[in-house]
Amino acid sequence: MTANLFDTLARTITDPDATAIETLSCQQITYGDLVRRTARMAQALAGLGLKPGDRLAAQVEKSVEAIILYLATVRAGGVYLPLNTGYTTAEMDYFIGDAEPAILVCDPARAGDLADCAAKVGARLLTLDAAGQGSLATATDAATDDFATVPRAPDDLAALLYTSGTTGRSKGAMLTHGNLVSNAMALREVWQLHAPTTC
Repeated sequence: MTANLFDTLARTITDPDATAIETLSCQQITYGDLVRRTARMAQALAGLGLKPGDRLAAQVEKSVEAIILYLATVRAGGVYLPLNTGYTTAEMDYFIGDAEPAILVCDPARAGDLADCAAKVGARLLTLDAAGQGSLATATDAATDDFATVPRAPDDLAALLYTSGTTGRSKGAMLTHGNLVSNAMALREVWQLHAPTTC
């Protein structure tokens, strides 16, 4: 049995038609939709060169697309590195240079500013906006739902989060699949999560 964070989520799905995400505009994404959309994006990422253990840096707006990107990266065996949309090009240059991702995903409006940052470390530059448009979206649209989640061990890296850097340069904190599953289970128990109400 794999310890991939996505597999852990998928094993808890009892009703594929149940709502997984509900947006402020009342758009509802079912668990079945979530599985299919992450499969397509994971397949696209793998086709674009993301290999298990590779880092994917993402400077994208908070959105459903960002959630899909996170889950698809983990599903493909990659390591997700979220970067604040407020970071300047100089700050991005530091993070990209330090983390050395295989892929950098950003809003299409930032692609020109970040091309040099990506090129310095040999990262492939892809674009994705909050509305689901960009070069990664185009590749995802051409993919199929047929993707087998990459097996990962509990100690394999799943995410890399940089500290605020208040006492010096920001440092990358490494989170494993086991860490994130444990945190999610603890929060579910403490927060007493329940089925969402509909709009």
